[in-house]
Amino acid sequence: MTSSSSPSQAAQSAFAQNNPENLRADALMEEDVAWSFEIDGERDGDQFDRSDRAALRRVAGLSTELEDVTEVEYRQLRLERVVLVGVWTTGTARDSENSLAELAALAETAGALVLDGVIQRRDKPDAATYIGSGKANELRDIVLESGADTVICDGELSPGQLIHLEDVVKVKVIDRTALILDIFAQHAKSREGKAQVALAQMQYMLPRLRGWGQSLSRQMGGGKGGGLATRGPGETKIETDRRRIREKMAKMRREIAEMKTGREIKRQERRRNKVPSVAIAGYTNAGKSSLLNRLTGAGVLVENALFATLDPTVRRAETPSGRLYTLADTVGFVRHLPHHLVEAFRSTMEEVGDSDLIVHVVDGSHPAPEEQLAAVREVIRDVGATDVPEIVVINKADAADPLTLQRLLRIEKRSIAVSARTGQGIDELLALIDNELPRPSVEIEALVPYTHGKLVARAHTDGEVISEEHTPEGTLLKARVHEELAADLAPYVPAATTA
Repeated sequence: MTSSSSPSQAAQSAFAQNNPENLRADALMEEDVAWSFEIDGERDGDQFDRSDRAALRRVAGLSTELEDVTEVEYRQLRLERVVLVGVWTTGTARDSENSLAELAALAETAGALVLDGVIQRRDKPDAATYIGSGKANELRDIVLESGADTVICDGELSPGQLIHLEDVVKVKVIDRTALILDIFAQHAKSREGKAQVALAQMQYMLPRLRGWGQSLSRQMGGGKGGGLATRGPGETKIETDRRRIREKMAKMRREIAEMKTGREIKRQERRRNKVPSVAIAGYTNAGKSSLLNRLTGAGVLVENALFATLDPTVRRAETPSGRLYTLADTVGFVRHLPHHLVEAFRSTMEEVGDSDLIVHVVDGSHPAPEEQLAAVREVIRDVGATDVPEIVVINKADAADPLTLQRLLRIEKRSIAVSARTGQGIDELLALIDNELPRPSVEIEALVPYTHGKLVARAHTDGEVISEEHTPEGTLLKARVHEELAADLAPYVPAATTA
């Protein structure tokens, strides 16, 4: 098993040297590069689940050929070898190349080896084969020449397009949606995350089930004696499979609804205690987990790969003025995020809608950061969080082009440039979060007896203490608090102040 990694590395190195013009994302790191404290310790903090993630590696592509194997043979263990296909319908050539480069990054995150990528200019995708019959034959020649065993299309293909394109190229064909679902299935760790991914996979799979041979044969119709019954043709096996998938989907939705109830109870507890909440949202690989680690020391996994972390993480944090709030790291977004995932992860994305402030992280070193901003805001609109205040955090400022930073800071009025790696701008970000968080509505001055110290503690925890003085009669407290605490402090307000 371990010996198989060397040929893969050599193949990747040779491909990179022979194809300097390839568009694969430079941000992706080799899977076998070890984490070291000297390089990553100061940048990302503790990474508690990295060893668990690396303990078991998925070896993909052991059997991807469509043809049946008729004789026993030894096969070299290898990663799936893929060719990428994109259709350029709108925008500029640069936009289509960036989209295919992102698809290459997704493919490598899933464990594939990208051999080639092609883009075709069309007004709209072909209804039969996505790229047209002539281009499909050319793609077949590219697959044969490169030795690929999978074709990945940069779009969501209909069931008919998948079947027809596979018939021409004679290898497995998947689309962008199936690729993202596969990555999510590999990286989901929590029970809720696994259930949400499983539901999205079944939603995607249901209309794409295929049948041949016995799958299309019908069961025997009902009758008293069995045998030659004539009550009806009965279900085909593929119809039975669809019914079972629908039953599993209904069961999965019930389980997710139960998990949603537990999450809602936690939110209600935070609301009852008047704890403000901040949600970190942004494009995948923009540095959300690194920022969470830098702000709270959460110790979540940080990896230079797409969708490295899926499960939401909520951590307690404190502003420079001493106010407590919660910071939630949400799932990363990507352009053309499958609607199956948006629906399945809706309960998780509600963390964004229920927050008091959105910290929108964008990768300042990305070739097209404006497209990342637009893609994330589209998903934020889908989950109904357009009314939540937003701060745009331009991350990776140490690696970004200064002109790009200036352009983004000029376009986005409430924005700040930071580097989660070096700590640049983190103090300014904390001060900005402190200013943007909702403040208690009532300003009060009270002389609290020492026997009621709990009220002073609540003012520190749930409110904003302006001044505090210890006198012989008690604690003279001046603070901004919520209405409920103001009512409890009202008996201790000095008469002169009340008048």
